[in-house]
Amino acid sequence: MRQQTMNRDWTATARTLSEALPYMQRFSGAIVVVKFGGNAMGDEAAMADFARDIVLMRQVGINPVVVHGGGPMINDLLKKLGIQSKFVRGKRVTDKATVEVVEMVLTGLVNKRIVQAIMDEGGRAVGLSGKDDDLMVCEPDDPELGFVGRPVEMNVQVLRDLFAAGIIPVVAPVATGMNANETFNVNGDTAAGAIAGALKADRLLLLTDVSGVKDETGAVVTELSPAQVREMTEKGVIAGGMIPKTETALEALEKGVRAVVILDGRVPNACLLELFTEHGAGSMIRSTPRPARD
Repeated sequence: MRQQTMNRDWTATARTLSEALPYMQRFSGAIVVVKFGGNAMGDEAAMADFARDIVLMRQVGINPVVVHGGGPMINDLLKKLGIQSKFVRGKRVTDKATVEVVEMVLTGLVNKRIVQAIMDEGGRAVGLSGKDDDLMVCEPDDPELGFVGRPVEMNVQVLRDLFAAGIIPVVAPVATGMNANETFNVNGDTAAGAIAGALKADRLLLLTDVSGVKDETGAVVTELSPAQVREMTEKGVIAGGMIPKTETALEALEKGVRAVVILDGRVPNACLLELFTEHGAGSMIRSTPRPARD
């Protein structure tokens, strides 16, 4: 007869799973858009951990959509090809040669790596870009920046079709334009916000390399209203790279997303901590604050 002694860690794991049940029930059938990027994309172990979390989300009935970036990989290939980048007011100009590299890297290399990682963890995933089925149609965000797009038309039925088939969509932020043969590079956060808004998602999770929105003392603020975000921005408390993320959050809320969370993607199981625990894992922005993170 085989015998074993109960380990305290096993008991803690069982308790954690039990405590997560109400949250799993709460999010069953919900749409959660996850923007994946940052340092985790270049780390195989972190990529596998992220993929496992996404597969688990799908397994418990959530409909996740992964939207990714790929800036470092784009920079590496531009350098190898000897394509010099020009900048206007600190922003890269995306000319025709650059946008071709962007499309190759995002839709070819990065997108398929994430798809493969999800498949390796037992999930079903399909990679696509904003060009597929006219998912995302753009206009130039700023003529001086070239082929940098701003989404003006969203067609998300293809994503709903994938949900119905039990498939996880993985979206590269490359889009078509209003004119023939136009290709636009779209900021990953912007693309994720536009997709979340068009789907009226329950959650938009913006994974970053910081722990969330911080106040004047440097402490992470766990929950904010749009009015508080605007006030902190006016005072300069929200500054630098956090400004476009909070702007994306506010735009997504206006389009019908229930809540947006800015959280540290470097934290193991960050998405699961946010969705399935009482304390969450980052800074939640929503129009109707409530006492619990539901």
